[in-house]
Formats: sequence, structure tokens, C-alpha cells
Amino acid sequence: MTGRAYEAADGTPSPGTPGAPAGAPGPRPEAAGAAPRPYGDREPGGARIPAQRTATDETADGTAGGTTDGTARATGAADAAGTAERPARPGRDRYLDLLRSLALVRVVAYHLFGWAWLTVLFPSMGVMFALAGSLTARSLTRPALSVIRSRVRRLLPPLWAFAAVVLPLLFLQGWNPARDPDLGGPFWGVAKVFTYLVPVGAPPYPLSIGSESGWLESTWAEQAAGPLWYLRAYLWFVLASPLLLRAFRRAPWPTLLFPLALTAVVGTGLVTLPGETGNAVEDFAVYGGCWVLGFAHHDGMLKRIPRRAVVSGALLLMAFGLWWASGHLGPEGWDLNEIPLAQALWSFGFVTILLQYSPSWRKLPGRLARWDELITLSNNRAVTIYLWHNLLVMATVPVLDQVYKLPFMKSDAASSWFASTELLWQFVLVWPLIGLAVLAVGWIEDLAAKRRPRLWPDGTPGRTRRTGRTRRRTRRTGRRGATA
Repeated sequence: MTGRAYEAADGTPSPGTPGAPAGAPGPRPEAAGAAPRPYGDREPGGARIPAQRTATDETADGTAGGTTDGTARATGAADAAGTAERPARPGRDRYLDLLRSLALVRVVAYHLFGWAWLTVLFPSMGVMFALAGSLTARSLTRPALSVIRSRVRRLLPPLWAFAAVVLPLLFLQGWNPARDPDLGGPFWGVAKVFTYLVPVGAPPYPLSIGSESGWLESTWAEQAAGPLWYLRAYLWFVLASPLLLRAFRRAPWPTLLFPLALTAVVGTGLVTLPGETGNAVEDFAVYGGCWVLGFAHHDGMLKRIPRRAVVSGALLLMAFGLWWASGHLGPEGWDLNEIPLAQALWSFGFVTILLQYSPSWRKLPGRLARWDELITLSNNRAVTIYLWHNLLVMATVPVLDQVYKLPFMKSDAASSWFASTELLWQFVLVWPLIGLAVLAVGWIEDLAAKRRPRLWPDGTPGRTRRTGRTRRRTRRTGRRGATA
């Protein structure tokens, strides 16, 4: 990406925040997830090349790796033979960054407007799981426990910040998990609350709390905490990745297609697993294929298959998915979230095509370049955006209610027009609120990644250079003080 240095978001949205791989030979980075080489540590011809780090990688001792613009850096150390120069670090793959940003925008739009066709237009969850899978594959060049610890460390602190707001609100409004009949009794009710700290299961919440006349509608808890299933799925994928990656490299096709076969069993009613266990297995099956596609993209498997064969196979799967959906439409119509097998097939095929055609953008081309800073910011704060967006969507309602008190809104025509366009105004207003959330709690993602906290990490070069000059002045001042 040009000269913009910035931290990478996890791949979670995160929660899930929401990782992503590269799609062509050469050094490639990841969008909010991973940035691998398409052929692993070998060129297409088989010659071994040295491993490289991306902006999202960490050093072996767990400290955050720096971000660069991809230009070579001199080591500054010389021995008797002369000065050694380190190889260039790859910059970000802006195509993958763009996919992550589009996925986040689509998630916000879907949760606000509820348009079922958005799940067909762009299967954002499948995209985010594929990007995260590629990052995990890239990271697993290091010891597995170190990688798992790093991924989990990046996920939990942002979740804790979210829980620190949501749980007190729930308790203040009278929710008592020990007395909630849906949670399996006092012991299990209290125990399940700890999934707000470590999401081994989807965190619990009351379906209705408060009153319709309150500041937030009575279903606010379901709207706010419902999307947290993504964090549970992401955590289990991370924990399973060392074994999944080993299985994929020994038997690529069976490992790649097994989740689709599992979805045909548990996602169609042939086998029904009850409760949260059933939900976890179903999510693992539906999105497991996309996660393993991230492995395939990282290892260059997709590039070794003729493009015509890849695209043709993907289109066949997508067509079968739509055919299956047409016979299993629910109350929401073409909402693939309600049709597991259709969701799995459509997402798998869609992501396959996106990764097969993946261009290696070191900077955004043409008119896309004007969105560079926002794309950088959304990738650096993907987990924060995913965690808070639904709560902030609901927060737009009491804010917009104040508009009706303005003098010019007293006419029936004005109030009727505003009411008919209120969803659009909510969509406009939610982004400044998300910006405030980024300023308020987004820096926690930096702390979780062991990076210097930044309030607005949009990669603006001027800010980076000013910060660097400030550091240098501080160091010089310190030296003068020491010698005085």
C-alpha cells in the first residue's frame, strides 16, 4: 500500500471481528486477517524462498510486528564484510482489505434494513471466515500454542469492553441469569454468563427486557448480543486450526469438502443436535468450508488449478445452493442465514471465485483510492465495528426521535416524509456513532495486539511522520538531559 504504515485488525467481527491470504505469486499481505504467499514458502517452480512477515504478523516472542510500505530497509549494522540489508517486507494487500471493509458494511446494512437479498448479494460472514482462515494458516508457521494464544489474546479484550457495557445494562433492567428458565437452572445460568469473557459458547441474553417505551426497545439485548455467535465460531475455528491445517495438507480435497457434507447432514434436518451444541456444530459446518478455503488460498492450491475449472465448479455449487434455497424458503424469504445448506454452498462458491480472481493490489486503484483511509481504519478496527454496530444501530432511534421535536416537523407532510425515510437516516447516523465507538474503545484492539494505542488508525502518512519526529525529538531531549 504506498507509504502508509498501520496496524492490522484481527480478523475477527472479528467478531468476528470478523484474516486473508494472497492470491498471486509474490509477497502478499492480508486484510484484517492474513496475508500469505500463494505458494506457501515456495515459488510455483518449486524453489524455496524465505518466509516473510505481513503487517498482521507477530514476532516469535509475541510482540507485534511493524507495518511497512513494502520498501527495503537497511539494517544499519555493518560487519567486517560490509553492510547487510534486510529483504523487503510486503505491504498490505488492498484487495483483501477492501473485501473486509465491504463485508463489514454489508453486515451493518443487513442488521439495519433486514433485506434478505443482501445474503445473496455478498455473503459477508463466509468472506470474513475465509480471510481469518488464511491469516491463521500464515501464522501457523510458528508453534501452534503460540498462535492460538495470540489469536485469543486479540479477541478477548474487545469482547470484555463490550461485556462491561452490556451486562450492567442487563442486570440494571432486572435480568437474573440464575432465574432464567431458558438457561437450564441457577448453576448453568450463572456459568453461561462467563461466555461473555471467553466465548466457548454464544453468550446468553433475555429475548425481551425493559419496556417498549424505554430508551431502548425491549428486544435490544437480542439485537446487541445475538451477533456474538461469530466470536464463538471464530474461537473454535482457531482452536481447531492446527489439526485442520495438518489434515488439509495431507488430504486437501476431503478436508475442503467435508464441511459441506456435514452441513448436508446437520443443516437439513437429517440429524438434529439440540441446544447450543447443535448451533455450534451447524455454524462450524456451514462456514468451515470457507475457513479451509483460506488455507487453500494461502497454500496456492487455487492457483494450481485451471481458473476455468475453479470458476465452473464454484458456479455449480452456487447454483445448487440457490436451487435448494428455492425449495426451503422461510418467513424471511431468500435469507440464506435461515437455510444452512444453501448458505454453505453459496458462500463457498462465492468466496472461491473472489479468491481465485484475487488481484495483488499494493494500493487501491483508480477511484477506489479515495476510500483508502476509511478502508484502513475499518480493517484496523474490524472487531470493534462488529461488536458494537448493532447496539449503535438501536441507539440511532432515540437520537432521531428528537428530530420530530423540531419546529418544521410539526406538519403532517414533513413528519410523514421523515418517518418513511427513517431507516435511511439510521444508516447515515450509525456511522458517526461507530466512529465515536472507535475513538472510545477501539484502542483496546491495539493493546490486545501489544501495539501502541492509537485513536484513529487510518494510516495517514502525515500523522505517522509527525509521531516519528516527536519520538526522535524526545529521545534527543532525553540524551541532552542525561548529559547536562
